[in-house]
This record gives sequence, C-alpha cells and structure tokens, in this order.
Amino acid sequence: MSPSRTAAFFDLDKTIIAKSSTLAFGKPFYDGGLLNRRAVLRSAYANFMFSISGADHDQLEKMRAYLTQMVTGWDVEVVRQAVAETLHTIIDPIVFEEAVTLIEQHQASGRDVIIVSASGIEVVEPIGAMLGVDHVIATTLVAEDGRYTGEVDFYAYGPHKADAMRQLAAERGYDLDESYAYSDSETDVPMLEAVGHPFAVNPDKALRRLADENGWPVLVFARPVALRRRLGLDTKAGKAAATAVVAGAVSAVAVAVVSHRRNRSA
Repeated sequence: MSPSRTAAFFDLDKTIIAKSSTLAFGKPFYDGGLLNRRAVLRSAYANFMFSISGADHDQLEKMRAYLTQMVTGWDVEVVRQAVAETLHTIIDPIVFEEAVTLIEQHQASGRDVIIVSASGIEVVEPIGAMLGVDHVIATTLVAEDGRYTGEVDFYAYGPHKADAMRQLAAERGYDLDESYAYSDSETDVPMLEAVGHPFAVNPDKALRRLADENGWPVLVFARPVALRRRLGLDTKAGKAAATAVVAGAVSAVAVAVVSHRRNRSA
C-alpha cells in the first residue's frame, strides 16, 4: 500500500521559538541546584549569541561538549520538576505567532505535525504538548539510578534528524514527497531535503544561500504570542491539563547538538 498521509516537520529553536530551548532553562536549573552562577551566566551569553547570529559547526561542538559535561550526574527528577514549574514562564514569551498559526493550518489540512529538535526530550515533549503537535523527535540521554550518565542515547541533529523522519514516515505511512519541513539552520539541510516542500525560516546565512540556490521559500517569523491565552491555558482547567502533561513527560536531559565532525564520521 502506498503512503497516503502527509506531515509537517518543524525544527524548534529559532523556528517555533526565538531562543535555544536548552539554554533558556539556565535560571530554573540554577534555582534547582543543578547549575552554579558561572554556568548560568555562560548559558545566558551562549543563548544571546545564538539568538543574534546562530552558530556554526565549531561553535555547536563547543556547546555540545560543555552541556554534555555539565549535565552528567544531574538528578532526573529535579530536571523534570524544573521544567514543569517554569515551562509557561520560559516558553510563553518566545513562541512565534506565525509558527503557531502555521501548525494550526497544517493540522486543519489533515497533516500530522512533528517537532524535530536537537534539544532534550524532557523540554521538547512538554512544548509539543502545549502546542498540540502529534509527535516529537528529540535528543535523549542515558540515565542510571535516577541520574544522567552523560552518555547520549540518540542525537537528533543533522542527518540523524532526517533518518528519524524517514523511520517515522515508514511507521506511519507518510508520503515525504508531499510533506513539509521548516528550519532556520544550515545544519538541518538533510531534514529539509527529506521532504518535497522545504521552507527556510529565519535562515542563517548559509541556509539562505542554499534556499536561494534551490528555490526554497524563505519565511520570517518575528511576532511572539501569548501562548497560554491563545491555547486557553490561563483558565483553571487549562492550567490543570498543562500540569498533568508536563508531569507525565519523559525525563531526559536538554543537551545540545552532536558535532559536525562526529556526524560526518558516523
């Protein structure tokens, strides 16, 4: 039987939200005793640089190495609670209204919506639940005895994103030639090339050049949305539902990206 379903795949950072979802939780992790003040300041600086210029492969490798070392030994439950207690405060102001509208349009057209992010699944799953998406693909770390070992179970980065998309398409019967993908980064070219309708969103210089060369549409997302009000999460029922969703989310670390060199050697 030939595939008949279609999907829309969205990167998260700078595509749905304006910042790095991993680094955005620096202060909550500090408040939970996971980070010291120097680490919070370093994360804030990295997030600022990411937001204004993106990051090339060498910068992403440095960020990955730093974050992987940082989270080793963290208590899984403390991470989960920090995300649960601050999710709306952290994410609500930085979600792009244009992204929310586009997600709604795809779902109204009968397409499944999937977030594909290099950030940790414990951050991506609650955000996905808030947005009402159908599935998430995200980075996961190994945990033993309730603490992260620092070993990576799956890197949702670069070509690994495209591989995971193809696997999900095979499982769910998506026709990738008729599906859509959205990302801001040149590192997600494999993800964009995996579908018939790729879009560059707030692209970095390298992706903008590739989009021009390949005739890919370029979108600009700039307007933040009051997500709680738009999704009804400022009501008592909405808050209760959101709390239940976050509390049940899979706990894995919000670790960054795998290196370009490591991906090429894989």
